[in-house]
Amino acid sequence: MKKVTKAVFPVAGLGTRFLPATKANPKEMLPIVDKPLIQYAVEEAIAAGITELIFITGRTKRSITDHFDKAYELETELEKHGKLERLEVVRNIIPDGVTCIYIRQAEPLGLGHAVLCAKPVIGDQPFVVVLPDDLIDDGIRGVTKQLVGQYQQQRKSVIAVQNVPKEDISKYGIVDTSEKIYDSLFKISSIVEKPFPDDAPSTLGVVGRYVLNPEIFSCLEATAKGAGNEIQLTDAISMLLEKESVYAYEFEGTRYDCGSKLGYMQASVQYALKDVDIKMELRSYIKSL
Repeated sequence: MKKVTKAVFPVAGLGTRFLPATKANPKEMLPIVDKPLIQYAVEEAIAAGITELIFITGRTKRSITDHFDKAYELETELEKHGKLERLEVVRNIIPDGVTCIYIRQAEPLGLGHAVLCAKPVIGDQPFVVVLPDDLIDDGIRGVTKQLVGQYQQQRKSVIAVQNVPKEDISKYGIVDTSEKIYDSLFKISSIVEKPFPDDAPSTLGVVGRYVLNPEIFSCLEATAKGAGNEIQLTDAISMLLEKESVYAYEFEGTRYDCGSKLGYMQASVQYALKDVDIKMELRSYIKSL
């Protein structure tokens, strides 16, 4: 039984909804309290047993590479001034035994193309796809660990889904389920990218977590450009359904869409209210409003 040890992080997007903040700074490096979005995604993957982190990057994403690299000057200064607690935080961003791999996506051709860029590194192994824009807090295990557990039982690709409001359906890939395996796991009969609400087969929208078998790569290679003139991962999954079963899993946890301004601010407030250093003062400030 092949273990899931590799995760793909598509981080080549331009983050135009957050301009001008993202003009020179990747949206994945925007902080939630004191930690960038991409670090939350990486920690979630590592907690699920992932040991190879594959970042699909673009030309403006060097600060992501720097964030996960060793910072000799910073570490020296922290050690010299006795700031040992902060030193440990910096040193332990990536634990021992975990490897970072960076692949440049030459042009923005969509999520499907970004995943396909990882094929030479993935090979014939199952792998995780984590979209950092979706910050998901389950308080215990992490959503990636939930999905990996489902994959280990089914040995087939598993996609995270959640019920979405009807008015938001056109923002998501939507799945049609043919069979309920149990309360949270469904067998997918079809999947469609961003349908009109009245045409959608359900209200189960795909969220940015996937565990995929390597057979997805042949589907991606055969996928033509779709919505937005991009290679859509949803279209490749639809093709994969013709070859093997794919499952949808309603995860446990609260999702914040940090690709939107509102979702980003909601996540910032909620995570700040859990921070032991500021939560009481912040709560008092919010009440005073």
